[in-house]
Amino acid sequence: MKIGAPRERLEGEARVALTPQSAAQLKKLGYDVVMEAGAGERARFGDDTYREAGVEVLDGAEALYAAADIVLKVRAPEGDELELLREGQTLISFIWPAQNEALLETLKGKGVNAIAMDMVPRISRAQKMDALSSMANIAGYRAVIEAGNNFGRFFTGQITAAGKVPPAKVLVVGAGVAGLAATGTSVSLGAITYAFDVRPEVAEQIESMGAEFVYLDFEESSQDSAATGGYAAPSSPEFREKQLEKFRELAPDIDIVITTALIPGRPAPKLWTEDMVKMMKPGSVVVDLAAERGGNCDLTVPDEKIVTDNDVTIIGYTDFPSRMATQSSTLYSTNLRHMLDDLTPEKDGTPVMNMEDDVIRGATVVNAGEITFPPPPPKTQAIAKAPPKKKELTVEEKAAAEVAAFKRQTRNQVTLIAVGAALLLGVGLVAPASFMQHFIVFVLAVFVGFQVIWNVSHSLHTPLMAVTNAISSIIILGALMQIGSGSFLVILLASLSVFMTGINIFGGFMVTRRMLAMFQKS
Repeated sequence: MKIGAPRERLEGEARVALTPQSAAQLKKLGYDVVMEAGAGERARFGDDTYREAGVEVLDGAEALYAAADIVLKVRAPEGDELELLREGQTLISFIWPAQNEALLETLKGKGVNAIAMDMVPRISRAQKMDALSSMANIAGYRAVIEAGNNFGRFFTGQITAAGKVPPAKVLVVGAGVAGLAATGTSVSLGAITYAFDVRPEVAEQIESMGAEFVYLDFEESSQDSAATGGYAAPSSPEFREKQLEKFRELAPDIDIVITTALIPGRPAPKLWTEDMVKMMKPGSVVVDLAAERGGNCDLTVPDEKIVTDNDVTIIGYTDFPSRMATQSSTLYSTNLRHMLDDLTPEKDGTPVMNMEDDVIRGATVVNAGEITFPPPPPKTQAIAKAPPKKKELTVEEKAAAEVAAFKRQTRNQVTLIAVGAALLLGVGLVAPASFMQHFIVFVLAVFVGFQVIWNVSHSLHTPLMAVTNAISSIIILGALMQIGSGSFLVILLASLSVFMTGINIFGGFMVTRRMLAMFQKS
């Protein structure tokens, strides 16, 4: 069968669905690959590069659609492109089925099977096919770059001979893939970064990146992210009002706002209102990544950049991934390749629509002349449910628990010492004195080594653990004491002990050095 990728017709769309590298990988799956001439030029992939990868380059979309059994696209087909589709073909692209019922009906009527890359379920096994995350990652990064391009100051603070420059303050609304990418980029540029999300479980991720999570003084049961596929769900009106109140409090002090909040199948929620824009300082910037779905900011104009009366720039571009077309095309093409890899279990160039597979079933929106959207919930949850919170202990309960643990540990140690002493006494009654001298040293060495390692807290299992391994080689003292013995067997065993514990000592410090070097900047 033949896989083909046409040139994207939408104005401003520079991405291509298939790169030469991914095309070569698809050929290994048993497919023939065709491309429309010029399809990859805007993403800096020339026709000759495709030919070198064994791809047949065809002139015109008509020839491409006529030859291809599977059509790979970035944007869903529209207008004349729909007329070129034929019965039995498979279309794989972004489709947005919840917003494009007419398109689904058209594809159904033409007998075209359709797989929506925006419907890939967010489960661990499908991460390699998660095109939404790939594009959102790029959009989040690019949003910060666009903000910096329109912001008249440094991101990082500086102290120079000419004076002090304060750092920029950035607020990221929404901590999905795009929000986390924007947060990481902003932090790396040196800005004081704040982030907010309605899902409290993401606070730890935000803080681990060096940003500050914005908490609300509001009691509301946390959302079950496992039930919403890892996405945010609509909040209660009371929560929304508290959220807007917090944003109004922050607005006068924030230099850059990046909004990324989206709810699947719904218009983007309005989170940065007109009065908040008016509160912002002149020169501030708002980048609205939800512009294509109506925008999170009241004043956003899709595909445009506007400047308000109080000199606040609002960016509503909807083509952030296309502004990094080479990188976006590479990631998206890789997502498509992994999807086709799952669709071709025998690696014989024949796709199999296994509707029992969670990933294939979730992404398939039209199959065998029937609309299969919406899909059933996946058998595997997107995010594991959080374990129930443990009951908080009072100071008195904690003290009592510590005393009980100490008594239990002491009792166990006394029991072990008594049993060990009894065993030593029993062995001593029947064994010669020369044997007991060596045996007691052996037992003490094992006991000391065990105690040194066993009592190390799990929180210290870091590079310091390698040092602890070295320290545990105190048992080398026992070996050195025995190496002067007159018995050949004892001397041999002691020599081996010295050799092995020497490896542990020197190796422990060498491992520590290598591990610490990984965290040093070159």
